[in-house]
Amino acid sequence: MQNKNKTVVKSMDVLNLFLTYSKLSFNEIVQVSGIPKTSVYRMIGSLEEMGFLQKDETGKYSLGLSFLQFGHLVAERLDIRQIALPIMETLQNNVGKAINLIIRDGNEAIYIEKLDTNEPVRLYTAIGRRSPLYAGACSRIILAYLSDKEIDHYLETTELKPLAAGTITDKNKLQEILKTARRNGYTISHSELENHTTSVAAPIFNYKGEVIAGLSIASIDLHFQKENLPQYIEKVKTAATEISQNLGFNVNN
Repeated sequence: MQNKNKTVVKSMDVLNLFLTYSKLSFNEIVQVSGIPKTSVYRMIGSLEEMGFLQKDETGKYSLGLSFLQFGHLVAERLDIRQIALPIMETLQNNVGKAINLIIRDGNEAIYIEKLDTNEPVRLYTAIGRRSPLYAGACSRIILAYLSDKEIDHYLETTELKPLAAGTITDKNKLQEILKTARRNGYTISHSELENHTTSVAAPIFNYKGEVIAGLSIASIDLHFQKENLPQYIEKVKTAATEISQNLGFNVNN
Protein backbone atom coordinates (compact mmCIF):
# COMPACT_ATOMS: atom_id res chain seq x y z
CA MET A 1 0.00 0.00 0.00
CA GLN A 2 3.02 2.28 0.38
CA ASN A 3 3.55 2.31 -3.39
CA LYS A 4 0.25 3.91 -4.34
CA ASN A 5 0.36 5.82 -7.59
CA LYS A 6 -0.29 9.45 -6.65
CA THR A 7 -2.11 10.24 -9.89
CA VAL A 8 -4.44 7.28 -9.44
CA VAL A 9 -5.10 8.23 -5.81
CA LYS A 10 -5.90 11.84 -6.77
CA SER A 11 -8.14 10.65 -9.60
CA MET A 12 -10.06 8.52 -7.09
CA ASP A 13 -10.30 11.54 -4.79
CA VAL A 14 -11.96 13.42 -7.64
CA LEU A 15 -14.33 10.57 -8.46
CA ASN A 16 -15.23 10.14 -4.78
CA LEU A 17 -16.55 13.71 -4.76
CA PHE A 18 -19.44 12.48 -6.88
CA LEU A 19 -20.59 10.17 -4.09
CA THR A 20 -21.69 13.37 -2.36
CA TYR A 21 -22.31 15.76 -5.27
CA SER A 22 -24.31 14.79 -8.34
CA LYS A 23 -22.74 17.52 -10.49
CA LEU A 24 -19.72 19.78 -10.14
CA SER A 25 -18.12 22.44 -12.31
CA PHE A 26 -14.35 22.47 -12.90
CA ASN A 27 -13.85 25.25 -10.35
CA GLU A 28 -16.04 23.46 -7.80
CA ILE A 29 -13.97 20.28 -8.19
CA VAL A 30 -10.80 22.30 -7.57
CA GLN A 31 -12.33 24.04 -4.56
CA VAL A 32 -13.81 20.93 -2.91
CA SER A 33 -10.90 18.59 -3.64
CA GLY A 34 -8.09 21.01 -2.81
CA ILE A 35 -6.12 19.62 -5.77
CA PRO A 36 -4.25 22.17 -7.96
CA LYS A 37 -6.04 23.35 -11.10
CA THR A 38 -3.45 21.96 -13.51
CA SER A 39 -3.70 18.49 -11.95
CA VAL A 40 -7.49 18.55 -11.95
CA TYR A 41 -7.52 19.68 -15.60
CA ARG A 42 -5.35 16.74 -16.67
CA MET A 43 -7.28 14.19 -14.61
CA ILE A 44 -10.70 15.38 -15.75
CA GLY A 45 -9.60 15.22 -19.37
CA SER A 46 -8.46 11.61 -18.98
CA LEU A 47 -11.50 10.56 -16.93
CA GLU A 48 -13.86 12.16 -19.47
CA GLU A 49 -12.07 10.47 -22.36
CA MET A 50 -12.40 7.07 -20.67
CA GLY A 51 -16.08 7.63 -19.95
CA PHE A 52 -15.79 7.90 -16.16
CA LEU A 53 -16.91 11.53 -16.23
CA GLN A 54 -19.23 13.36 -18.60
CA LYS A 55 -19.85 17.09 -19.09
CA ASP A 56 -23.28 18.58 -19.72
CA GLU A 57 -24.22 21.68 -21.70
CA THR A 58 -23.69 23.92 -18.65
CA GLY A 59 -20.11 22.71 -18.25
CA LYS A 60 -20.80 20.65 -15.13
CA TYR A 61 -19.40 17.16 -14.68
CA SER A 62 -21.13 14.04 -13.44
CA LEU A 63 -20.26 10.35 -13.36
CA GLY A 64 -20.11 8.86 -16.85
CA LEU A 65 -21.64 5.85 -18.53
CA SER A 66 -18.65 3.62 -17.77
CA PHE A 67 -19.80 3.51 -14.16
CA LEU A 68 -23.14 2.10 -15.26
CA GLN A 69 -21.33 -0.78 -16.92
CA PHE A 70 -19.08 -1.46 -13.96
CA GLY A 71 -21.92 -0.92 -11.52
CA HIS A 72 -24.09 -3.36 -13.42
CA LEU A 73 -21.40 -6.02 -13.27
CA VAL A 74 -20.82 -5.50 -9.55
CA ALA A 75 -24.54 -5.60 -8.85
CA GLU A 76 -24.94 -8.81 -10.85
CA ARG A 77 -22.15 -10.48 -8.94
CA LEU A 78 -23.53 -9.59 -5.53
CA ASP A 79 -25.61 -12.71 -4.90
CA ILE A 80 -27.09 -11.25 -1.76
CA ARG A 81 -28.52 -8.34 -3.73
CA GLN A 82 -30.12 -10.65 -6.29
CA ILE A 83 -31.61 -12.84 -3.58
CA ALA A 84 -32.77 -9.94 -1.43
CA LEU A 85 -34.34 -7.73 -4.09
CA PRO A 86 -37.64 -9.60 -4.65
CA ILE A 87 -38.11 -9.97 -0.90
CA MET A 88 -37.39 -6.27 -0.46
CA GLU A 89 -39.95 -5.46 -3.14
CA THR A 90 -42.60 -7.50 -1.33
CA LEU A 91 -41.74 -5.80 1.95
CA GLN A 92 -41.87 -2.35 0.35
CA ASN A 93 -45.29 -3.13 -1.14
CA ASN A 94 -46.52 -4.20 2.31
CA VAL A 95 -45.28 -1.25 4.34
CA GLY A 96 -44.96 1.56 1.77
CA LYS A 97 -41.71 2.80 3.31
CA ALA A 98 -38.11 2.98 2.11
CA ILE A 99 -36.27 -0.35 2.28
CA ASN A 100 -32.48 -0.48 2.56
CA LEU A 101 -29.96 -3.30 2.21
CA ILE A 102 -26.52 -2.67 3.73
CA ILE A 103 -23.35 -4.72 3.93
CA ARG A 104 -20.21 -4.24 6.00
CA ASP A 105 -17.06 -2.76 4.53
CA GLY A 106 -14.44 -2.62 7.27
CA ASN A 107 -15.57 -0.20 9.97
CA GLU A 108 -18.31 1.16 7.74
CA ALA A 109 -21.51 -0.03 6.17
CA ILE A 110 -22.37 0.56 2.53
CA TYR A 111 -25.79 0.67 0.88
CA ILE A 112 -25.94 -1.91 -1.93
CA GLU A 113 -29.67 -1.73 -2.65
CA LYS A 114 -32.56 0.56 -1.79
CA LEU A 115 -36.21 0.82 -2.67
CA ASP A 116 -37.60 4.31 -2.30
CA THR A 117 -41.04 5.34 -1.20
CA ASN A 118 -43.70 7.40 -2.95
CA GLU A 119 -44.14 9.54 0.15
CA PRO A 120 -43.73 13.32 -0.35
CA VAL A 121 -40.82 13.48 2.10
CA ARG A 122 -37.96 11.12 1.27
CA LEU A 123 -34.81 10.17 3.10
CA TYR A 124 -31.36 10.78 1.70
CA THR A 125 -30.07 7.30 0.97
CA ALA A 126 -28.32 6.14 -2.15
CA ILE A 127 -26.60 3.01 -3.37
CA GLY A 128 -22.94 3.43 -2.53
CA ARG A 129 -23.58 5.68 0.46
CA ARG A 130 -21.50 4.83 3.51
CA SER A 131 -22.21 5.15 7.20
CA PRO A 132 -20.31 4.19 10.35
CA LEU A 133 -21.32 0.90 11.95
CA TYR A 134 -22.39 2.62 15.17
CA ALA A 135 -24.94 4.99 13.60
CA GLY A 136 -28.31 4.07 12.12
CA ALA A 137 -30.29 0.90 12.71
CA CYS A 138 -29.25 -0.88 9.52
CA SER A 139 -25.55 -0.32 10.16
CA ARG A 140 -25.72 -1.05 13.88
CA ILE A 141 -27.52 -4.36 13.49
CA ILE A 142 -24.42 -5.64 11.68
CA LEU A 143 -22.19 -4.41 14.50
CA ALA A 144 -24.46 -6.04 17.08
CA TYR A 145 -23.93 -9.51 15.62
CA LEU A 146 -20.16 -9.38 15.27
CA SER A 147 -18.15 -11.40 17.78
CA ASP A 148 -17.63 -9.93 21.25
CA LYS A 149 -13.95 -9.53 20.45
CA GLU A 150 -14.69 -7.58 17.27
CA ILE A 151 -17.20 -5.36 19.05
CA ASP A 152 -14.78 -4.61 21.90
CA HIS A 153 -12.02 -3.74 19.43
CA TYR A 154 -14.40 -1.53 17.44
CA LEU A 155 -15.52 0.37 20.53
CA GLU A 156 -11.93 0.80 21.71
CA THR A 157 -10.67 2.16 18.40
CA THR A 158 -13.64 4.14 17.06
CA GLU A 159 -14.55 7.70 17.90
CA LEU A 160 -18.32 8.07 18.09
CA LYS A 161 -18.95 11.35 16.29
CA PRO A 162 -22.41 12.98 16.22
CA LEU A 163 -23.94 12.89 12.73
CA ALA A 164 -27.45 14.04 13.64
CA ALA A 165 -29.42 14.94 16.75
CA GLY A 166 -29.90 11.33 17.89
CA THR A 167 -26.49 9.83 17.12
CA ILE A 168 -25.30 7.66 20.01
CA THR A 169 -21.92 8.94 21.16
CA ASP A 170 -21.73 7.29 24.59
CA LYS A 171 -19.87 3.98 24.31
CA ASN A 172 -21.48 2.43 27.39
CA LYS A 173 -24.94 3.25 26.07
CA LEU A 174 -24.03 1.89 22.64
CA GLN A 175 -22.76 -1.35 24.18
CA GLU A 176 -26.06 -1.85 26.00
CA ILE A 177 -28.03 -1.14 22.81
CA LEU A 178 -25.92 -3.69 20.93
CA LYS A 179 -26.64 -6.34 23.57
CA THR A 180 -30.36 -5.57 23.42
CA ALA A 181 -30.31 -5.73 19.62
CA ARG A 182 -28.66 -9.15 19.62
CA ARG A 183 -31.12 -10.41 22.23
CA ASN A 184 -34.21 -9.09 20.40
CA GLY A 185 -33.12 -9.67 16.80
CA TYR A 186 -33.66 -6.07 15.71
CA THR A 187 -32.69 -2.49 16.52
CA ILE A 188 -34.28 0.92 16.10
CA SER A 189 -32.68 4.28 15.40
CA HIS A 190 -34.11 7.76 15.81
CA SER A 191 -32.45 10.72 14.04
CA GLU A 192 -29.01 9.08 14.07
CA LEU A 193 -27.95 9.74 10.46
CA GLU A 194 -30.61 12.31 9.57
CA ASN A 195 -32.82 14.36 11.85
CA HIS A 196 -36.52 13.48 12.16
CA THR A 197 -36.08 9.97 10.75
CA THR A 198 -36.65 6.51 12.20
CA SER A 199 -35.42 3.14 11.03
CA VAL A 200 -35.92 -0.43 12.21
CA ALA A 201 -33.49 -3.11 11.06
CA ALA A 202 -32.85 -6.85 11.30
CA PRO A 203 -29.71 -8.91 10.53
CA ILE A 204 -29.07 -11.15 7.52
CA PHE A 205 -26.86 -14.24 7.94
CA ASN A 206 -24.99 -16.50 5.54
CA TYR A 207 -24.90 -20.31 5.57
CA LYS A 208 -22.16 -20.21 8.22
CA GLY A 209 -24.36 -18.20 10.56
CA GLU A 210 -22.23 -15.08 10.12
CA VAL A 211 -23.92 -11.69 9.88
CA ILE A 212 -23.29 -10.31 6.40
CA ALA A 213 -25.90 -7.59 5.96
CA GLY A 214 -28.66 -5.52 7.48
CA LEU A 215 -32.18 -4.90 6.19
CA SER A 216 -34.19 -1.87 7.28
CA ILE A 217 -37.50 -0.10 6.96
CA ALA A 218 -37.01 3.66 7.15
CA SER A 219 -39.13 6.79 7.03
CA ILE A 220 -39.77 10.06 8.84
CA ASP A 221 -40.50 9.89 12.59
CA LEU A 222 -44.18 10.64 12.13
CA HIS A 223 -44.77 7.30 10.43
CA PHE A 224 -43.34 5.22 13.28
CA GLN A 225 -45.90 5.43 16.07
CA LYS A 226 -46.23 3.04 19.02
CA GLU A 227 -49.25 1.36 17.47
CA ASN A 228 -47.58 0.46 14.14
CA LEU A 229 -43.98 -0.05 15.25
CA PRO A 230 -44.48 -3.72 16.30
CA GLN A 231 -45.72 -4.66 12.83
CA TYR A 232 -42.74 -3.00 11.17
CA ILE A 233 -40.40 -4.89 13.51
CA GLU A 234 -41.99 -8.24 12.72
CA LYS A 235 -42.11 -7.59 8.98
CA VAL A 236 -38.44 -6.58 8.72
CA LYS A 237 -37.40 -9.55 10.87
CA THR A 238 -39.43 -11.93 8.72
CA ALA A 239 -38.00 -10.52 5.49
CA ALA A 240 -34.42 -10.66 6.81
CA THR A 241 -34.93 -14.27 7.93
CA GLU A 242 -36.26 -15.21 4.49
CA ILE A 243 -33.22 -13.68 2.81
CA SER A 244 -30.93 -15.50 5.27
CA GLN A 245 -32.63 -18.83 4.57
CA ASN A 246 -32.24 -18.29 0.82
CA LEU A 247 -28.54 -17.76 1.47
CA GLY A 248 -28.37 -21.14 3.19
CA PHE A 249 -28.78 -20.06 6.82
CA ASN A 250 -30.39 -22.67 9.07
CA VAL A 251 -32.66 -20.85 11.53
CA ASN A 252 -32.81 -23.93 13.77
CA ASN A 253 -29.08 -23.87 14.54
